[in-house]
Amino acid sequence: MLIASPLEAELVERIRDAEPRAEVIYEPNLLPPARYQGDHRGDPEFRRDPAGEARWRELLNRAEVLFGIPDESAEELGRVVADLPGLRWVHGTAAGAGEQVREANLPPEALERVTITTSSGVHAIPLAEFAILGLLAVAKELPWFAEDQRARAWPELRRPLRELDGQTLLLVGLGEIGRETARLAKAFGMRTIGIRRSQGPPPAHVDEVHGPDRLAELAGRADAMVVSLPLTDETAGMIDRATIEGLPASCVFVNVGRGGVVDEPALIDALRERRIAGAALDVFATEPLPKDSPLWDLPNVLVTPHAVALSARENERIVELFVANLRRYLDGEPLTKVVEPGVFY
Repeated sequence: MLIASPLEAELVERIRDAEPRAEVIYEPNLLPPARYQGDHRGDPEFRRDPAGEARWRELLNRAEVLFGIPDESAEELGRVVADLPGLRWVHGTAAGAGEQVREANLPPEALERVTITTSSGVHAIPLAEFAILGLLAVAKELPWFAEDQRARAWPELRRPLRELDGQTLLLVGLGEIGRETARLAKAFGMRTIGIRRSQGPPPAHVDEVHGPDRLAELAGRADAMVVSLPLTDETAGMIDRATIEGLPASCVFVNVGRGGVVDEPALIDALRERRIAGAALDVFATEPLPKDSPLWDLPNVLVTPHAVALSARENERIVELFVANLRRYLDGEPLTKVVEPGVFY
């Protein structure tokens, strides 16, 4: 297996120590240097000299397994799958690596030969923490207090602030992110309702579970809504105008999934007209968020640049997930976190 993405040397050794049956090839001088912890693309200015490029292609030709998609690009994913007949498995370091698979436009026979897995779930803790931060920021009117602080204003009249305790949280998506958010929300005394497509009893920390067909109806009960959906043909535009217009005025809206699952103009209208309390948004329909987007200036909106999943522990968690799958691979067992063709998640 070839390390095809920037990775700390100590974590490479952790893979070697955990699974001695695998030959782990790691030549960091052939990889773009990481600009920060968890940088899987590396320095975009990096270029291999002709000898380095020849060596890199030699290593790729030997690889049966890749840790990371080279250059983190759909184009390079398509190239290695097409050009490397011995390749059998690519592990994407991104939770949304399915989107790269979609963009690579790989033929069905290629996806039968090469299994592609994602790092879905490794960002659950930082994203759930941000979701709770967003709920608290709006409930405690943090943007307005920050504005008063900048103005050195001390209002004579003060108003009571909301508590999360006793509020109803609607979780749209009950993967690792949704479940971790539910766990944290329970510590604040919130009632938790989940939306997911699969049947079955509620997971821990979730009081009720319903199918997507109940979304618009349940929106009316949501003092808070946290969206953690991936973007697929099934989820695109799921949080539509009717759902947003059904949210109560108390609702705090948080999106840590993908911007394309939300009708963004409808959300902007609701925020601008104060038909919902506020929003914390890390993802957007178009990224980077256009300079002329009203979301930048709305006082009841917290905007972050698709960055809150980053964590100093990210690569450690990715390696842990990868090693567990590597054992399955070597034992001939089915892998987890496999990108489903046609669904791309």
